[in-house]
Order: sequence, then C-alpha cells, then structure tokens
Amino acid sequence: MPEGEHRFEFHLDKRFFENMENADIHDADLDVVLTVTHKSDIYQFDFQITGTITLICDRCLDDLIMPVDTTYSIAVKYGDDYNDDSDDLLVIPHSDNFLNVAYMIHDTVALTIPIKHVHPLGKCNRQMSAMLKKHRATTPGDEDSELAESLIDEIDSIDAAAENQAQQQATDPRWDALKGLAGNDGEETKA
Repeated sequence: MPEGEHRFEFHLDKRFFENMENADIHDADLDVVLTVTHKSDIYQFDFQITGTITLICDRCLDDLIMPVDTTYSIAVKYGDDYNDDSDDLLVIPHSDNFLNVAYMIHDTVALTIPIKHVHPLGKCNRQMSAMLKKHRATTPGDEDSELAESLIDEIDSIDAAAENQAQQQATDPRWDALKGLAGNDGEETKA
C-alpha cells in the first residue's frame, strides 16, 4: 500500500454476524469507514462504525434495536513474528501481505453491547411481563425471592406509569378543557 491516507467503506448486515458465529446479534445495519494512514513502516487503522444492531431483550424476548456509534484505532507494523500483546500496536509477520480486519470490526461492535440488554422502562412486551410475573417461582420467607418480587413489582409499576403517561399525552389538549365543563358524575354543570 503506498504511503498516504486510504479510505475503505463497508456495510454490515445480519450475514456478517452469522459468518462470525455471533448468536447475540440477530440483525444489523452498520456502516463502517476504515481510514488507513501509511507513514514509513507504520499503518494507522481508524475505524468509525455507525448504525443499529438487533438483539433480544433479556426481559421480554422481543427484538431490541440498539444504536451503535463507536470508533477504534490501532497501529499495525511488520515484524518477525505475530504479536498482539499491546492494545495499541499489532505486529504482523513480513510474510503476510494482507490483514483481515473482520475480527477487529466484530470485536469493536461486540464491545458496544451492554451486559444486560433490556428495553427502556415501559417499552417491554406487556404480555410477556405479565406471564413472567404469573409464573415466577418464589418460596415464602426467602429473602432473594422477596427482593426479586419487590423489584418486579417496582418495574411493573414503572411500566404501568409510563404507559399511563403515554396514554395521557396522546389526548388532544383542546378536549381536556371541555372535560372540565362536565361535573363529577359526567353531567354538565349549570351556570
């Protein structure tokens, strides 16, 4: 590769992660821009990855679309043997005349996935949440089950509050003024 800056663009989808045997990512719509800057015997690789990936929600098992906007940089140079001991420098043997960056891209995307991937509060599948609540196993007097039950109740109340707030925001404010004209029992008030 001649000295200077070189730019490569890739589009990643579901097939890329299937080929990498990643079971966590079920779909993807990612754009990758790789800028390689070659100066003397060092190649500077700068990755910019943007788009979305689809995971499975840990709580309700529905699709969870997560945004991805990340960067990764590494320097690459030729040496006697392969050496990836450093986070900032990769040494490849002189006999190699190409470098497969697929694993670098895959690992960079995989590191953006949080340990716990769940929908924001109030966005989980309500039917699945109700089913989980109905079938959860608890033993009376068990501290862990009481804590789990209180956490689930708290999540359910937050989910219900968020849904209630969304329904209230969906009403037209002009109708709210008219509702004030009705009495407590729904009859019109006399002026």
